[in-house]
Amino acid sequence: MNELLVIFGTETGNAEELAEITASMASKYDLNGSVQDMEDISADDLSSAEKLIVICSTWGDGEQPVNAQDLYDAVEELDEGTLDSVKFAVLALGDTAFELFCESGKEWDKVLEEKGATRVNDRIDCDTDYDDYAEEWIEATLEIFQSL
Repeated sequence: MNELLVIFGTETGNAEELAEITASMASKYDLNGSVQDMEDISADDLSSAEKLIVICSTWGDGEQPVNAQDLYDAVEELDEGTLDSVKFAVLALGDTAFELFCESGKEWDKVLEEKGATRVNDRIDCDTDYDDYAEEWIEATLEIFQSL
């Protein structure tokens, strides 16, 4: 079975919940989904992941969640091309009441591509009422990963 790494950055638990849902849905697509808190893995762990879904909320005024900041900084420090073998997709959570809507997810999307990873599905930027949109995107993304 193909391995799928699902990582999350969260302050309130919404991204973690979506990561758990994603991993549980993965088996329907012949994928073995494993969930990791961003503070529990390293940039090296990411470089060895072939299939990666990032689910990240935006905190405060466009900042990374506390549990995501160190990993994000470490990925920024990677050499160009370090993530060449990684295929990824980003689900961003935010609140349109804030000026920097889904900023953390946008930053993850950009830095992964800069380091050589290949985007397999367009990033989705979800507002606070994300349930239906997020699930559709997750299913579509898992389907893409299944075909790779």
